Amino acid sequence: MGKLPMDRTETTSAEAILKDELARGNRALRGVAPVISHLLETSGPALVSDAIVARLRGMLADLARQLLAVGPNSARRDVVEPLAIDALADTLAGDPALIGHLYALAMEGHLTERLQQRVSLDPVLSPLLQELIASDQPATAELAMSVLAAQSRFVQSQRRMELPIGELPSELFLRVLELFADCPAGLLAADAAQACTTLKRHFDEGAGRIGLLARLISSMRAGAVATLDLDHAGLALFASGLSALTAQPRDLAVFSCHEGQTARLAISLRAAGLPPEAIEAQFVLLGPLAMLPSGVAGMPPERAQALLMADELAELPLGVMP
Repeated sequence: MGKLPMDRTETTSAEAILKDELARGNRALRGVAPVISHLLETSGPALVSDAIVARLRGMLADLARQLLAVGPNSARRDVVEPLAIDALADTLAGDPALIGHLYALAMEGHLTERLQQRVSLDPVLSPLLQELIASDQPATAELAMSVLAAQSRFVQSQRRMELPIGELPSELFLRVLELFADCPAGLLAADAAQACTTLKRHFDEGAGRIGLLARLISSMRAGAVATLDLDHAGLALFASGLSALTAQPRDLAVFSCHEGQTARLAISLRAAGLPPEAIEAQFVLLGPLAMLPSGVAGMPPERAQALLMADELAELPLGVMP
């Protein structure tokens, strides 16, 4: 016998519980940047995984290294480079939006590795990406090949705890250049300005991994729902697809895969149109997560979307685009 639909009172109560869980998850996300900033400054006990903090430190140092490697006076920089890198990395670490984005990348790298270990999901070439590469549409196949190359670079960069500066979203790329210009870390102001000009000239957001993923999903049109099968799509396409189908920032889609964000994940998947049994399948893959929150199964997708849109996303210190 099928489950009877919830009455209006039950629906209201379930939504109230879900809204409370979303708010609690948001409070945790708001605390990410200050907690990580503190951990980057100390060597005390970690509230965030040591591996995540190590990746963040590595990416910050790598960004600083890239900034200092552009422009003239390279011989002079060789002398001051270690101290300069540390000083600039410390400056970058003070920006909450940048830290939020780097944390999302570190979490994505960590979850990608965990999925490979738990369910043998290839971190680079998922079954769906393989199908898109074999598409009879040349443009789709070429774009999928570009995503494959970009995902391979991402996995290697995460293992080396690095981040090419061109992989940043445009607003964060410009913010990093502003911070560099204000704190040139041993460079003359004119040299820092020239380095910023050079970096801007070569920057192309659409050629970065996140931009390529967004373009590939857009090209799939209605077929983008296939990205919500994590075992088939892989985490990179899953996060980008969830972002596109629910109009959330991609970083939030990544954060929703954390065990402390089960309400956001369930509501997001329902908003994207997934039936309850498909949502449960994603929870099993990502485990160990809590059980599917009560009330999601009977919630219409449009109502789930409304809950997400009323979720005060603007207050989260993420500062990244979908």
